[in-house]
Amino acid sequence: MSENIVERLAGIAPSGPLGAALQGRADVMAMTEATHDAALKPADPGGLSHALRAALAARVARLNGEEALAAHYLALMAEAEGSEAEVAVADPAFKGDDAGRIAAILAFTDLVSMRPRDTVAADIEALQAAGLSDPDIVRLAELNAFLAYQIRVIAGLRLMRASA
Repeated sequence: MSENIVERLAGIAPSGPLGAALQGRADVMAMTEATHDAALKPADPGGLSHALRAALAARVARLNGEEALAAHYLALMAEAEGSEAEVAVADPAFKGDDAGRIAAILAFTDLVSMRPRDTVAADIEALQAAGLSDPDIVRLAELNAFLAYQIRVIAGLRLMRASA
């Protein structure tokens, strides 16, 4: 089984006992990698460019204290030739320079990343008011959902590795 992002960042050696156990879940790990690519580098990114997606992913990783994962996403952003504005998005301290589109995306991303239970219909309405199309709102929600999953799988594998 080849090493993937989750296994690498969780510190799982392919030849170790946890790596061997994950071989039995190779299909899940392959689907996780495929979902990564679909969320970060879809054929049709809609109104969320590949660079913006990577910057948002780096931001979410940083909000969750996952600097190694953030570095992975910053590298993807560089591959996508992210602009200075997109680079700024990766910094959790950056809240957008106005009350427009980016500010709404950041407010929503921060909310669903850190306090998902507090998300209400008005948060979706704020994205619509900022000019995001419904398909782009779905894309943003999908990206955030994948990141929540990925971060938790990495954390869980680290715990398993530590107790092995």
